[in-house]
Amino acid sequence: MIIDEKTREVLLPFYNFFGAINISAIALRRFVAKKRKHTAILTSNKMTNSKNRVSLRRAALIAGLGLLIMVIAAPYAELFVYPKLVVPDKADETVKNIIANKTIFISAIFGYLVTFICDVVVAWALYVLLKPVDENLSLLTAWFRLVYTVIALVALLNLVNVLQLLNTADYLKVPDPRQLHGQVMISLHAFRHDWYFGLLFFGIHLGLLGYLVFRSEYIPKILGVLLIIAGLGYLITTLKPYLFPNLNLDFARFTFYGELIFMLWLLIKGSRIKESDKEIIWFESVSYE
Repeated sequence: MIIDEKTREVLLPFYNFFGAINISAIALRRFVAKKRKHTAILTSNKMTNSKNRVSLRRAALIAGLGLLIMVIAAPYAELFVYPKLVVPDKADETVKNIIANKTIFISAIFGYLVTFICDVVVAWALYVLLKPVDENLSLLTAWFRLVYTVIALVALLNLVNVLQLLNTADYLKVPDPRQLHGQVMISLHAFRHDWYFGLLFFGIHLGLLGYLVFRSEYIPKILGVLLIIAGLGYLITTLKPYLFPNLNLDFARFTFYGELIFMLWLLIKGSRIKESDKEIIWFESVSYE
């Protein structure tokens, strides 16, 4: 069909109009398709996050179980085995006890090791539990416990060194047993001193943990107060030889009950924590970043 020049000029605005509508329709279809794809990705991320994230209830249970294992392992090594084998200021008797009860001594080392491994797990679980309160402060709190754990593990190597020094074959070849006994006592004292130094960081951890618990809306505030008191007890006990050398009092022995009460609450009540809208919104906002 042949269109003359005059008719073309008349129809040209209509061609341009419908052409613009067609381009807009194509752009609109692309935008809708992109929007649907983005929505599908967000929905998928939300579902994945809901499946993979650790709930507050599960974090509380993991922390409670970790603390329970520590309550069993640590007293066994610290209160039962160590005082039974190690006699203060009596190297010969201590060495005889360890050699005669080497299996029990090894079990004490494993008791300490299990305790310190649980410290790592508990640090992570408590970080997750209190992350909705203040993520940065919860992370800092976990790091203080991890620093303590690293120091404690390094200190534990001193007990491994004692075991190596008292290896039966090597022990019989030593010309002067008294010198070896002195090295054993030095390692035992180093274990004690290094571990107690690490308790300084553990006390700071408990203080920050108590503050986070006190600020939370899903854990009783009284537990936060008890944890802060326990942290102060560890701090005073650790600094006592430097600040109060003549004071013969172990504050941590009277203040650590806050940890036990907190453990019982995590095991009994922790599984009943109700995640408020604030915590749910926090988790979802993190998953979309």
